[in-house]
Amino acid sequence: MRSLILATAARLLVPLLLLFSVFLLLRGHNDPGGGFAGGLVASAAFILLAISRDPAAARQALHIEPQALIGVGLLVAIGAGVVGLLLGDPLLTGQWLEISLPDGSRLALGTPLAFDVGVYLVVMGATLTMVLTLAEE
Repeated sequence: MRSLILATAARLLVPLLLLFSVFLLLRGHNDPGGGFAGGLVASAAFILLAISRDPAAARQALHIEPQALIGVGLLVAIGAGVVGLLLGDPLLTGQWLEISLPDGSRLALGTPLAFDVGVYLVVMGATLTMVLTLAEE
């Protein structure tokens, strides 16, 4: 038996939770947040969808198997760590690339953000694999 109130709340909360998870991811290293916290909040969004509808609806909304998220996340995190080695620095040394934007400002992108994205994907994939598998039983 499905709850109309829960289904309506989920429809409104899932996009907000996903947006908040990206905020946590980008907030990252200097403040509370980062890939782990962001991945947990993103997982909670899809878990809410699975509870309000069914696990198949959550898998369909995800558009990718949770196990694939684990693999991609590991590749991204390892790749971010190896960049330092390739440039002659120790493993996991932060490397930065500055990009000039059309308005004259500069955007600094670094391997710590890439590492956090990898952690985000691994946490999300592992959490959803466990919860959705249990929910389908």
